[in-house]
Amino acid sequence: MSTPSTTTYVLRGVRPYGTDPVDVVLADGVVAAIGAPGTVEVPDGAHEVGGSGEGHVLLPGLVDLHTHLREPGREDAETVFSGTRAAAAGGFTAVHAMANTTPTQDTAGVVEQVHRLGEQAGWVDVHPVGAVTVGLDGRTLAELGAMADSAARVRVFSDDGKCVHDPVLMRRALEYVKAFDGVVAQHAQEPRLTEGAQMNEGVVSAQIGLTGWPAVAEESIIARDVLLAEHVGSRLHVCHLSTAGSVEIIRWAKGRGIDVTAEVTPHHLVLTDELARDYDPVFKVNPPLRTAKDVEAVREGLADGTIDIVATDHAPHPVEDKDCEWSSAAFGMTGLETALSVVQQTMVDTGRLTWADVARVLSENPARIGRISGTQGRPIAVDEPANLTLVDPAATRAVDGRSQVTASANTPFQGMELPGRVVATFLRGRATVLDGAPVDTATLEGATR
Repeated sequence: MSTPSTTTYVLRGVRPYGTDPVDVVLADGVVAAIGAPGTVEVPDGAHEVGGSGEGHVLLPGLVDLHTHLREPGREDAETVFSGTRAAAAGGFTAVHAMANTTPTQDTAGVVEQVHRLGEQAGWVDVHPVGAVTVGLDGRTLAELGAMADSAARVRVFSDDGKCVHDPVLMRRALEYVKAFDGVVAQHAQEPRLTEGAQMNEGVVSAQIGLTGWPAVAEESIIARDVLLAEHVGSRLHVCHLSTAGSVEIIRWAKGRGIDVTAEVTPHHLVLTDELARDYDPVFKVNPPLRTAKDVEAVREGLADGTIDIVATDHAPHPVEDKDCEWSSAAFGMTGLETALSVVQQTMVDTGRLTWADVARVLSENPARIGRISGTQGRPIAVDEPANLTLVDPAATRAVDGRSQVTASANTPFQGMELPGRVVATFLRGRATVLDGAPVDTATLEGATR
């Protein structure tokens, strides 16, 4: 953990969870005081952030359960430093770094390397996700126990990018992680049903001649795995759920008492397969963009609690991997810097979620699922860690991938007008973002572990 900040901040007239304005004082890495505007004693020399009447909403620091930082191995797309800097710019104070790096995060040594790089960068807390199988090959269980016991203290395991398609191996993984209260996060994709698949199977794929990716390829794996989790009494997390049928399966499983959680990405909350008609590879993603009916279903699932969290699946790529013909392009989109805005547009501004609900799906629940709720996703209260995000919901911005903080520009929201702007982000009371821009002294001020 980083050294507490020596700088004291006072957040003037901010609205915790969108409620009435208060002044909030941050000192020594924690929330030191909260009170009605003008009633809180502010230490001399405190730095002021915000101002009464601006309507800025204060949230617990966002937590992403699904981030691709690419390092080690693909530093041409992203590094731990650039990716976590982008996370801070998006309001995040913790991310879970997925295992499909080179080498794969399948040993204690590699997850400790990624954890150490995150500590050195200092922008957010980095929690490596361990691979379920060696090399993501789906044949042999990785060193789950060794990664759990390592300095990285891994609790989330996933072959994301690939499905743990062998039911016997999946059962063993679910049984194994019970020993240390871990969770297996499944990339639900039956490989035999998606060979050569390029986009959602449906009317659009038939009309434009791209190989279809049927919804049942996702739904069949989810159905199998919730039953396996019930059978062994273990925890299952479903990555980037994308279809109406998947929402119904999760709803059924929860009603049955199965210990399953699920995530949806920001892009699956708003974009549809109609965008593939121009063959622009920026819209090529795994799982694919689905239909308007599926978008409506995942929004409803997030609103009623069937879907527990929003996770970015931030997947940066260098230009050459996206600026090519559709069939040759890589799957994936960036998402850390636009996630909060998309959730505001699709769920808050439409009345489906409150700001307190946003805190639940983008901070509290991800921290709980990832087993980091002792330090992240905490309530906004006195003596709690000052991991906080301040957002201006009235602001709007046109998305420009080239001006984003991430090292890659493959945003599907290029040129779109999105609401909301992250004004400030604090990691244990240390400002990583102020006035909407990363504080470039973050690696110097209090980042020593």
